[in-house]
Amino acid sequence: MIIEEVIKNKKILFFSVQTFNLEKEIVKKLEELGANVDYYDERPSNNNFTKGIIRLKRSLLQVTINKYYSKILRDTTNKQYDFLFVNKGEVVPEFFLKEFKKKHNSCQCIFYTWDSFLNNKNALTILNYFDKKFSFDSSDAVKYGLEFRPLFYLDFYKNIGSISNSDISNDLLFLGTAHSDRYKISNSVANWCTENKLKSFCYYYMQGKLVYFYKKMFDKTFKEFDYKKLSFSSLTPVDLSEYYKKSKVVLDINHPGQKGLTMRTFEAIGAKRKIITTNAEVQKYTFYNSNNILIIDRENSQLEKDFFESDYIDVDVDLYERMSLKGWLTCLFVSNEPNVWIKGIN
Repeated sequence: MIIEEVIKNKKILFFSVQTFNLEKEIVKKLEELGANVDYYDERPSNNNFTKGIIRLKRSLLQVTINKYYSKILRDTTNKQYDFLFVNKGEVVPEFFLKEFKKKHNSCQCIFYTWDSFLNNKNALTILNYFDKKFSFDSSDAVKYGLEFRPLFYLDFYKNIGSISNSDISNDLLFLGTAHSDRYKISNSVANWCTENKLKSFCYYYMQGKLVYFYKKMFDKTFKEFDYKKLSFSSLTPVDLSEYYKKSKVVLDINHPGQKGLTMRTFEAIGAKRKIITTNAEVQKYTFYNSNNILIIDRENSQLEKDFFESDYIDVDVDLYERMSLKGWLTCLFVSNEPNVWIKGIN
């Protein structure tokens, strides 16, 4: 059964944190496929102060969070929903899900997380309220009894692969949220590029100034971060598209406590760009090809100029389509996939 048949004219209540406008792209795709979607930000507010407090000490905002979700309960009581779709579960409180399921007992509840549970403790408290549960992290999937499903790329990345090499101005591109040892690693790689007459571009995103100053005080990995290089504005899909068009190789630096493949990995594959990554887990995936993906040690990165000079090799067509946003949604809403990603994951 195809996804259009499953969700056409169906009503979906969708929760997700705002992340580089990905939530808007998910809503857009669901509506293109025929669904009617009510979207709510998981957070009661998306300003930098609120995001910072939720990450640092959520309990300080618990009263505000409870009021926010109580209002959503009132707003949705008289509506009929076929699906409740929660992406990440960073903020959604247990009381909300309990009451929602009482009032919408025929609604199928779907959970997905693109963060590890180590970084997202709240999600563990709400898993029992969902009929279908997925994680992007294969280890978390096995540990907590969830289905495993990697991330996706947006449709516009498919058009980037046809860009001529003559239009590429950056040999290396790094885009990402500033955390852990990313600054140290990316600087090391960028310096190597300069020494080898290759051009690099790095963009560091920070959720807010409050988060930055807190981490500057208490997180030793932030001691080296240059404040002037940080951006407090998230990139739009148009921004991402332009950066990928101009770049040949994408640098991916995963969080050291996270094994799941990042969105950068799938964006690069969607755009048919090579990847340099610190995540050795990628070699377990069926699409892994050492010609396209170079794994480096985060403590001692060893780079190869030949990697920048050889051409990209296309991945299997079926896997490429499964990595699309539509492929991702099909897995979540229609049926679980066969084991096509990693050996030993059922």
